[in-house]
Amino acid sequence: MHSQDSATQDRPDVLAHVAGNVRALRVDRGFSQDMLAAQAGVSRRMISGIESGEANVSLSTLDRLAHALGVSFSRLVRPPEMPDNSRIDSLAWRGDSPDSRATLLGTVPAAREAELWTWSLGAGETYPAEADAADWHEMLYVVEGALTVEVEGAEPKRVAAGDFLIFTSDHPYLFVNREDTLVRFVRNVVF
Repeated sequence: MHSQDSATQDRPDVLAHVAGNVRALRVDRGFSQDMLAAQAGVSRRMISGIESGEANVSLSTLDRLAHALGVSFSRLVRPPEMPDNSRIDSLAWRGDSPDSRATLLGTVPAAREAELWTWSLGAGETYPAEADAADWHEMLYVVEGALTVEVEGAEPKRVAAGDFLIFTSDHPYLFVNREDTLVRFVRNVVF
């Protein structure tokens, strides 16, 4: 995760909320940093860095922390004063290109939860994702450009503007912009 640029200063920085939320949830559960690190499978140094707002943390690490704390990913990243997850609107990932970003818009309950995101990838940008549990699904709708989705063990799929792709995310996968223009897409994660 990268910090925000000046063009997105009106959006909350998800890391600022994560720092306070992780600390408050950890203390509420009576966990030390070492205990939480062991439960989440990360280092104590990472927990310390997250709580101080200084760690560059991946979305998959945040998933593991949420699981260890017994909360949803969205609860971990939303502003603490928000009463629910219907309007989170937080920048959660930014790539090397200033055009590459992912914003978690909100979530609703599913078997566990469903997340609604807007994404963009600049020309040549790639986002790698770790495998999720077997009951997780991705639902993508491309608004502009063309997105290539590469799921381990399957043929790459090119999804052009106006088209969609739904897949089970139980294998590592990549979102790739192989084009020379921006790609924008809506992403629903259902689990």
